[in-house]
Amino acid sequence: MNTTPDGRPIPPPHADERTMLEAWLDFHRATLVLKCSGLKDEQLRRPAAAPSSMTLLGLVQHMAEVERNWFQRVFAGLTLPPVYGESNPDGFTVHPDRGLDEATATWRAEITRGRELTADASLDDSGNLSGPEAGHVGDQGVSLRWIMIHMIEEYARHNGHADLIREQVDGVTGA
Repeated sequence: MNTTPDGRPIPPPHADERTMLEAWLDFHRATLVLKCSGLKDEQLRRPAAAPSSMTLLGLVQHMAEVERNWFQRVFAGLTLPPVYGESNPDGFTVHPDRGLDEATATWRAEITRGRELTADASLDDSGNLSGPEAGHVGDQGVSLRWIMIHMIEEYARHNGHADLIREQVDGVTGA
């Protein structure tokens, strides 16, 4: 597989649908890691801009929660608590004793578990949404294809946030 100059895997220009979706999801996951690389702990905890309290470290934690929600809760139907506890259901709140290494390890574990649960599934297999989520989508079920596309969108949106936060922190832009 080819990589960008910064080491992210370039999705193949021609592939079957599953391979393409997985490759783009992995590209966006690698982009989040890139946005956090080379920073000190204080920089990872620095909020974007008032009134937002969003941080790069908080984004990594949030994406661990997003991975758990869509692949484990929605698709696999597992009943699991929030990754970072009931008082932090979206994962954005950063604990003073938790750094990037721990947050990244947790995030990677959620990715691994999601991959295990979807490895043998068809893109047409469905998971079930909660009542409020179903109300937004207009259906109780969503296909694995829908979930993967949504995850690509979720990462792309938050990587845009990460790009702006990174630029605010140390002036690094791009990618």
